[in-house]
Amino acid sequence: MSRYTGSSYKQARRVGLSLLENGKELARRPYGPGQHGADKRGKLSNYGVQLKEKQKVRFMYGLNEKQFRKTFEEAGKMKGIHGENFLRLLESRLDNLVYRIGFANTRRAARQLVNHGHILVNGQKVDIPSFKVKVGSIITLKDKDKDLKVVNEALEKVVSRVEYLTYDEAKKEATYVRLPERQELPADIDESLIVEFYNR
Repeated sequence: MSRYTGSSYKQARRVGLSLLENGKELARRPYGPGQHGADKRGKLSNYGVQLKEKQKVRFMYGLNEKQFRKTFEEAGKMKGIHGENFLRLLESRLDNLVYRIGFANTRRAARQLVNHGHILVNGQKVDIPSFKVKVGSIITLKDKDKDLKVVNEALEKVVSRVEYLTYDEAKKEATYVRLPERQELPADIDESLIVEFYNR
């Protein structure tokens, strides 16, 4: 399955959740996309509710169905709560952490930075967006890329960062200090519905 390259605003409106986590997509049009998006729709079935929750997370992190399912199955082999482990695995992806650090304004832009080889993990170039970053790893830009205009513009817009990352302004590098707690993950997601979807 090829990656979706269309409007992220349409995706956000379809699932009723700000995928950029800033509310911009739903500010002007808080209803579904398309000609009949503003029409009232009937109540969703249990399956529909579970599917919608799954799509929220899949769209948010920018995964295709195969990647999403593979990550879900990996989370099932870990100790602890399946749904929370799943979200932690998604949050530990390199493209997501580059976005969380503030090197890019969106996860899609962060994925592009990684793909183009601008990012180092523990001093080694990593150009795989789905790379699972281990706790204690240091994420930074290549020396020659630390003055990239697009990165500096993104960093200027950063208001705050998540507590499971520490950031060194002078070196433009961040350390993934620990796995996120559930309360630090997106509050609008009910991961138990995703577990129910795959276990039905």
